[in-house]
Amino acid sequence: MFERLSVMLMKEFLELKRDRWAMFRLIVPLIIQVLVFGYAATFTVYHVPTAILDLDQSQASRNLISHFVATGRFDVVDVATTQNALTRDIDHDQAVLAIVIHAGFNQDLENGRRAPLQVIVDGTNSNTALIALGYINQIIAQFSADQSGHAAPFRAGPAMPVTGISLQTRTWFNEGLDDRWFFIPGVIGTLTLLQVVSLTAFAIVREREVGTLEQIMVSPIRPFEFILGKTIPFFLIGLGDIALVSAIGILWFHIPFVGSFWVMLLGASLFLLAVLGMGLLLSTFSRTQQQAFALNFFFVNPFFILSGFAFPIAAMPTFLQWFTVINPLRYFLVVIRAVFLKGVGLAVLWPDLAMMALLAFLMLTISVLRFRKSLD
Repeated sequence: MFERLSVMLMKEFLELKRDRWAMFRLIVPLIIQVLVFGYAATFTVYHVPTAILDLDQSQASRNLISHFVATGRFDVVDVATTQNALTRDIDHDQAVLAIVIHAGFNQDLENGRRAPLQVIVDGTNSNTALIALGYINQIIAQFSADQSGHAAPFRAGPAMPVTGISLQTRTWFNEGLDDRWFFIPGVIGTLTLLQVVSLTAFAIVREREVGTLEQIMVSPIRPFEFILGKTIPFFLIGLGDIALVSAIGILWFHIPFVGSFWVMLLGASLFLLAVLGMGLLLSTFSRTQQQAFALNFFFVNPFFILSGFAFPIAAMPTFLQWFTVINPLRYFLVVIRAVFLKGVGLAVLWPDLAMMALLAFLMLTISVLRFRKSLD
């Protein structure tokens, strides 16, 4: 058995070595996608086009505007003089945000009254709008703190500073709130899912499509040995992908790795077994590479969306949250982020590891049974 299996493995690696385009697809696109995600995927917002309508024209109003400009989050594109000009800026997409400082703003502060501040946000891009509002609340809180010696805090938006409360925040595991620390570990899982599932499904379907599958099956090799010979190389390739992306994240983007290498290896192995089962299952439903591509797109995209990589699972409808239970990427993202940033071990992560082990067992069992039946 081991002799036949070693011959099968040698055949797979020789095919991969001779196919230079396949070698290119395994390495270069992976590196490019990691760099694109690392630099482009971010929740941080800078240079929000902002229009200002200052009806007070006081030292306090100018001081407030300077607080906005100094952060680098907001670019003042227009200092309007009328409400109509402000409306025109937003209607013509020249500004995403408008700040209206009403007359009497400085007087209210000096008299200890709440000074109203109006913020108008273009909600067509709700993500940018919500993030910008969060920045505004922080700026207002800082301005209120600066004015606390001689003025009462003022009202703006849903958040309202309260006199007498000193808010102290402390961020654990990612003190600088660097988005890359969140995205790069997630990219390791998503790119590995895409690579391994497609490689497994396409490789087996290609054997069937060109007619070599029948030739292999009339040889002394048994179906189980053929399945192992086809999946073990992609398991090793998957481990190599995870190692490559992790190295880029650690060495290039300086993502800290504070956890255990062995916990990481265990989680990666269970995840790869689950996605190998998925790729093998897709191959049993496909007769051509075009069918494999269509099925791959149909399954992988929902798995990505329902993994919690970019969209919180808790915010999804209940019936979609139930679908995430069968998604191995969901559990691997928890494991890899916890190992990278928190340094936790098996005592904390065993439920996620157990779920990946269960999914791997179920997917591989169903896939092998279906594949052996299709070979017969």
